[in-house]
Amino acid sequence: MKGKKAQSVGVFGEAIRGDVPDNNRELVTPEADRAIQNGLAWLARQQQADGSFGSGTYRGNIAVTSLSGLAFMAAGSSPGRGPYGAQVDKALSYVMANTSPAGFIAVAAASTHGPMYSHGFGALFLAEAYGMTRRPEIREKLQKAIRLIIDTQNPEGGWRYQPVRADADISVTICEINALRAARNAGLFIPKETVDACIKYVKQAQNPDGGFRYMLQGGASAFPRSAAGVVALQSAGVYDDKEVAEGITYLKQFMREIKQGSRYSHFFYGHYYAAQAMWIRGGDEWNEWFPAIRNELIHRQSAAGYWTDSICNEYGTAMALIILQMPNNFLPIFQR
Repeated sequence: MKGKKAQSVGVFGEAIRGDVPDNNRELVTPEADRAIQNGLAWLARQQQADGSFGSGTYRGNIAVTSLSGLAFMAAGSSPGRGPYGAQVDKALSYVMANTSPAGFIAVAAASTHGPMYSHGFGALFLAEAYGMTRRPEIREKLQKAIRLIIDTQNPEGGWRYQPVRADADISVTICEINALRAARNAGLFIPKETVDACIKYVKQAQNPDGGFRYMLQGGASAFPRSAAGVVALQSAGVYDDKEVAEGITYLKQFMREIKQGSRYSHFFYGHYYAAQAMWIRGGDEWNEWFPAIRNELIHRQSAAGYWTDSICNEYGTAMALIILQMPNNFLPIFQR
């Protein structure tokens, strides 16, 4: 492990992460564990025969399928192993089957906010699965998917909806840099210039209030995109720069809204990244943030075990489960 870590310095930077107590798993209270088990059982029942997840217009969506697979992996299962190993393996097969020879992960018939969203989450899922299994057939698909991300970075340093070197936004960019980080962690080569250009882009998207705007051309800060901006920098190996500190300060303003049960658009998306930001940050920020979002998610869960989201309930449930299980430290990209 030390040899691999030394080779990565200068590409994504050294993994400097805040302190997390040894008893971090105790943050998963009995109430949280019940919510997790009920959520996992519900989600497993929603898997389609072809291995995909998603309902309504999002049936068969790559991002929803990948996030569902990650939710089971966050519980300790891996492809073919563990209580939900079969579900992970089927989801993985679906994503691999829908990876084109050019490396693009997409399902034409499934709705998406933009195909590069799905591609980023799909590549992240492949990277995490490869890191756990070292299966050569996964690596082959992953290498092509990662090469497509590298080749479609736009001149500003970001990515957007389509796999072309055109415009960019912070929301798609976080999907791609997270996938690149996971792939690097699994042993794939990522060019330093790709990471450096991404860092420059994300830093330029920060507003004076510490939050992040959607695109460089201008716009207000908002919680979901700001959480994504902080994690984009952290995933690129930026941990201690003032941009991260200011971004964390901006996010902490929303603690009151969590405790008040405020509802706003992109709730699960925002908290998926905010929880990652605080987990990587560690220390008091994590110890204060996680219990608040944990309790709110427990409160929001339906009696049947799922979480409701406008995209689809499988999406909301997968996101909630990944957040609640972060203290497990099972997903490679979250491991300390």
